[in-house]
Amino acid sequence: MSQFALEVENLAKVYERRGQKPVRAVDGISFSVPRGEIFGLLGPNGAGKTTLLKVLTTLLRPTSGSARIEGFDVVAKPLDVRKRISMVLQETAAELFLSVRDNLLTFARFHGLDSRTARQRADTVMERFQITSHAEQKVQDLSGGSRRRVQVSKMFMVNTPVIFLDEFSTGMDPILKRAVMGYLREESAKGRTIVLTTQILSEAEDLCDDILIMNRGKQVARGDLNALKLLSAGVYEISLTFDALPETIAEDVAALKPLRSHVDDNTVEIALKVEEAQVLDIVSSLSKRGRVLRVEVSGASLEDIFVELTKEK
Repeated sequence: MSQFALEVENLAKVYERRGQKPVRAVDGISFSVPRGEIFGLLGPNGAGKTTLLKVLTTLLRPTSGSARIEGFDVVAKPLDVRKRISMVLQETAAELFLSVRDNLLTFARFHGLDSRTARQRADTVMERFQITSHAEQKVQDLSGGSRRRVQVSKMFMVNTPVIFLDEFSTGMDPILKRAVMGYLREESAKGRTIVLTTQILSEAEDLCDDILIMNRGKQVARGDLNALKLLSAGVYEISLTFDALPETIAEDVAALKPLRSHVDDNTVEIALKVEEAQVLDIVSSLSKRGRVLRVEVSGASLEDIFVELTKEK
């Protein structure tokens, strides 16, 4: 048996359009994911992430190349693949006309759990996801955030070896989101493989053992956070807190042409791609605009890396 939960080789998905150039939504992607890892799939809107997930979960047939989940080919053995995966795709709805409890029980029975185990597990999962009070409500009557909780909670009803999560935290408050991230780490420690996409890069930075960044259907970077930081050498984050925000600070920051910037109360945060020797000069120049209470300089965050690698060339 292979050591990898996922194996993708030169995978492509091309959409033909009458009278127009074909769209290569996924363009020759290759990667493998060891069992028990949390694997992040990142990229801007339209990068091809959701199309790739749909191929991996047997919802779309690839145009060329191959993909295997737990050793089973997604085209040749789709039923075997589906028995080994759980998934929450961004546009996937729960069963709207079933109650929250029946959504969980139905999902569990589809995966072969006996009725008693399914009910016990449903009670535990509803409590974890703070949806016990909605147990007998139809999902169609819930808010968007509560529906999302129902969707994600299904993943904890069964013990499939591979989980696919597309924007799992949509609609969750920060406390619940932090708790769910802890649950995902627990599942990974048990040996389950988790593949997630997210637009909230701090989630990927906190959770992922390995990250693949896509753009326009292609892989642009792959590795753990430390490896990716090497790809964006020369990107620095500068944070300055003033006793009073200088009047011209917005213009001063804009003149530096930062990758991104943010002002929060009296604190200015800037991400720049510059030579190391320039960093202290920039800090010194900005510090002359007012009385500085605190200065912090650090290397690139995942957000900086993402912006640098996916920006228009």
